[in-house]
Amino acid sequence: MTPAGARDRPRERLGRLGAAALGDGELLALVLGSGTRRAGALALANLVLEAAGGIHGLAACSGNELQRVPGVGDARAAQVLAAVELGRRTLIRQPADRPQLLTPRDLAMFLLPEFGARPVEQFGVVLLDAKHRLVRTTVLTVGTLDRSVVHPREVFREAAAARAAGIVLFHNHPSGDPTPSADDLALTRRLVAAGELMGIDVLDHLVLTATRFVSLREIGRLS
Repeated sequence: MTPAGARDRPRERLGRLGAAALGDGELLALVLGSGTRRAGALALANLVLEAAGGIHGLAACSGNELQRVPGVGDARAAQVLAAVELGRRTLIRQPADRPQLLTPRDLAMFLLPEFGARPVEQFGVVLLDAKHRLVRTTVLTVGTLDRSVVHPREVFREAAAARAAGIVLFHNHPSGDPTPSADDLALTRRLVAAGELMGIDVLDHLVLTATRFVSLREIGRLS
């Protein structure tokens, strides 16, 4: 017979109620597997979540950041990073699915799981065929976004090689604020003008964070 206290442990609760019934701390405690002499697995999990700023912040943490929490060493940090990446991958559609991305929300739901919570700014393009079906997604730059780093040559070389009919630009804001900057708007205008010369439509530019996005087309700032 299971002791009464054991029924409240995350593993036992998962077995009785399913994973969806567990809180963030309980799920993370199961990933960590065990605690330390000073803190049990659940207490340690809650410390990690507090340090990360919650479950969404956890997705942007590096291994070094996780190890700043007392009791989290190389092995536990690796377990957390692996679990986060597995979760991210379950939300990413495979290119073979060829989803049709017709609206800014369609695009955001496709891009956010993979790129929204990145700790470093990344700029890329979604290449689409004439029916707005996915051809592929390509990251072109990693680091601070400005007009000198992102050149139309690289953007449209990818599009031309894939015979894309249209492209959607995207980049993430690690700050958590998806408001486009003046540089974002200037770069967008430059790439839209280049697309007109190339005969490849720039359909939108999405600015992403872990949970939010801004579509420059929706706010009337695409050109």
